[in-house]
Amino acid sequence: QVQLVESGGGLVQAGGSLRLSCAVSGSFFRINAMGWYRQAPGEQRELVASITSDRTTRYADSVKGRFTISTDNAKNRVSLQMNSLKPEETAVYYCNAEVTSILLREYGSWGQGTQVTVSS
Repeated sequence: QVQLVESGGGLVQAGGSLRLSCAVSGSFFRINAMGWYRQAPGEQRELVASITSDRTTRYADSVKGRFTISTDNAKNRVSLQMNSLKPEETAVYYCNAEVTSILLREYGSWGQGTQVTVSS
């Protein structure tokens, strides 16, 4: 099983910055990709950014140029640097990891979520 623990959420004014981190632990063969999603009240969960094991990144159009995803593979950690935050980006942010288990089965796992609130 895989456990994901997020940190770094909070309250920030519009235009400010926050850095989210997610630590992945447990028993697995390999992490194939990690990412950040967000879900605002009444909305569907959406991809914010993702990064694969070969460090290929993908961003939602709305965050390109402002958010940066990075990994520390040695520590199984993924971070999301968020700059120039907007009030409409207020949401619960979730960490996701796509892993290959010791039995070579692929599956995804989610963190508990961390609240990001951007005030206007």
